[in-house]
Amino acid sequence: MCGRYVSSSTADEIAKYFGVDAVADVDLEPNYNVAPTVGVYAVAERKEVRSLDVYRWGLVPHWAKDPSIGNKMINARSETIATKNAYRSAFRRKRCIIPVDGFYEWTKVEGEDRKQPFYIYRADGDMMGFAGLYETWQAKNEDGEYVGEVLQSTTIITGSPNEKMAEIHHRMPVILPPSEWAKWLDASNDDTDALSALLVPAPDDLINMHPVATEVNNARNKGAHLIDAL
Repeated sequence: MCGRYVSSSTADEIAKYFGVDAVADVDLEPNYNVAPTVGVYAVAERKEVRSLDVYRWGLVPHWAKDPSIGNKMINARSETIATKNAYRSAFRRKRCIIPVDGFYEWTKVEGEDRKQPFYIYRADGDMMGFAGLYETWQAKNEDGEYVGEVLQSTTIITGSPNEKMAEIHHRMPVILPPSEWAKWLDASNDDTDALSALLVPAPDDLINMHPVATEVNNARNKGAHLIDAL
């Protein structure tokens, strides 16, 4: 599971790193403790235009009656996205990349009734590109007509951990290498077998990690000090 991450890069920095063609007119504040249901950056490709926009974290399928369903859909398991009703349509046509500067995971402390948070980040200091899915949703009135604003939402795909990550947790986000970004974002590519083959653990040497203070447990805390090593 991935339930918290760091988004400290600016929209311009993200756009340059991911080769974005169009950037939405929305700037998010740096957040070192991004939690579900808030607005987050995601890169998607529509009509061959790669764009950066803001999506709500927690996927709301287009068929949902209520957007609150997204509160439980912050992660999608790589093993079932091709078959599970909530994700299979988006997996074929609505894939995205979620830009991340690092993420948190918690592990049980042996002999103690508590969990220790760790900060995981790229060893070279670059951003990570999490594999994700997105959806658009709009409410309907009693006559079945769409009303109100369109909600864009997203979810992070998780899979098996690499050996380093397995030391603290049994799953990790899928981190796509730059060489696979175009294939993943190509909306005309509906080869689910080939796409599933991209959902593999990142190389061990890609990431570093260190323990951090339990202050990160509270989502109201968002400062840069949260990633400092103990």
